[in-house]
This record gives sequence, structure tokens and C-alpha cells, in this order.
Amino acid sequence: MKKTTVTLSYDAEKLSAIEQYMEKKNVLLPAELDKYLQKLYEKHVPPLVREYIETRDRPDAPIQARPAQSKPAPAHDNGQRKENVNG
Repeated sequence: MKKTTVTLSYDAEKLSAIEQYMEKKNVLLPAELDKYLQKLYEKHVPPLVREYIETRDRPDAPIQARPAQSKPAPAHDNGQRKENVNG
């Protein structure tokens, strides 16, 4: 999957504190942000769209055809004429 860069503004002092305390726990900020973005993706993007995106990005994935929607069969009147009752 092609990656893109996300840029945002945040208070420098707060960011420094986040990095300082994450470092003590051997946690990297980019990894945590990536996990959070994945959760947002799963929360907001419908499952069929996610499946399409994930399948499209894997060249070895088999393409699954969705079953065609069936149309209702035309009603047969057996040669009988129906009268309009709205009148």
C-alpha cells in the first residue's frame, strides 16, 4: 500500500512530554499514531469499502465476484384481467 505523510500542528511542550514519557515505556510515537489511525479507519470506513481497498492493493488476492442482485419475477396473470379497485 502506498503511504502518505500526515502533518499536524500540536503544542510543542505537550509533544515533548508525550515523547519523554513514551520513551520511558519504550513506545514510539509514530507507531502509536499508526495504531490510532488504523482504529479510526476501521471505525469510520464501511467494511465493504475496506475490503475493496485491501483487495485492490494485493495483486495476488483473488477477485471475488459479488452475486448479482436478483430481480423479482414478473407477476403472471394467467390470462386474467385485473380490475382497478381505486375508483
